[in-house]
Amino acid sequence: MQAPLIGGHPAVDFLNTSFTPEGEVIETIGDGRSLLNWFVGAGLLDEFAAAKLSKRFGAKAVDTTASEARKLREWAKEWLLRWRAKPNGDYTDELGYLNKLLARGTSRHEVIESERGLSLVERPNIDSPDALLTLIAMQLAALITETPPSLVKSCAGHKCSLWFVDRTKAHRRMFCSASACGNRAKVAAFRQRQKEE
Repeated sequence: MQAPLIGGHPAVDFLNTSFTPEGEVIETIGDGRSLLNWFVGAGLLDEFAAAKLSKRFGAKAVDTTASEARKLREWAKEWLLRWRAKPNGDYTDELGYLNKLLARGTSRHEVIESERGLSLVERPNIDSPDALLTLIAMQLAALITETPPSLVKSCAGHKCSLWFVDRTKAHRRMFCSASACGNRAKVAAFRQRQKEE
C-alpha cells in the first residue's frame, strides 16, 4: 500500500508512512523498494534516480536504510508531538541528532531553466544509502524552521493517526481529509443527533 500524500509537506507525509485507519497499523515502508517509491511519490526523487540508486546500492543496503528510516520516523513523531505541545521547549538533544543527520549530506549546485528564467538550485548528492536519511532530515529541518507548530496537526477522526499541515485561512482544519474522516465525523454526529431526538 502507498502512503497517503495528504500532509501538505514532505516531512509530514513521511510521518504518515505508518498510519492506523480504523485502528489497524499499516506500514508503507516495509523495505527499501517501498522507501524509494515513497521518495518518488513525495517528489524528492524522480523514478529514474530511484531505480539508479536501487541498482547502485543493492536491495539489502536499501532495505537496511528503510529500517533506519522507520526508526527515524518514530523518533520524529515523538519529538514533533512534544514540539507542537511546547514550541519553546529545550530541544538541544533533538536538534543535535537532526544536525548529525544533516551533516552526513553533501550537495551540488546547478543552474536550471524554468518558466521564470534561470535559477540556481541545490541538489543533494546521494553517494550512500544513508544519504537518503539526510533527504528526510532536510525535510524535517524545513518543517520546524518554516512552519509554526500550531499548524502541524493530527487528524481528529476516530482512530485516525494521520498528520497534516493546516494551510486553511482560519486554521480550523480538523481532519486529514474532508471526504474521508470529515465525512465520517459528520455522519456520526448526525446519527447521534437522531438517537437523542
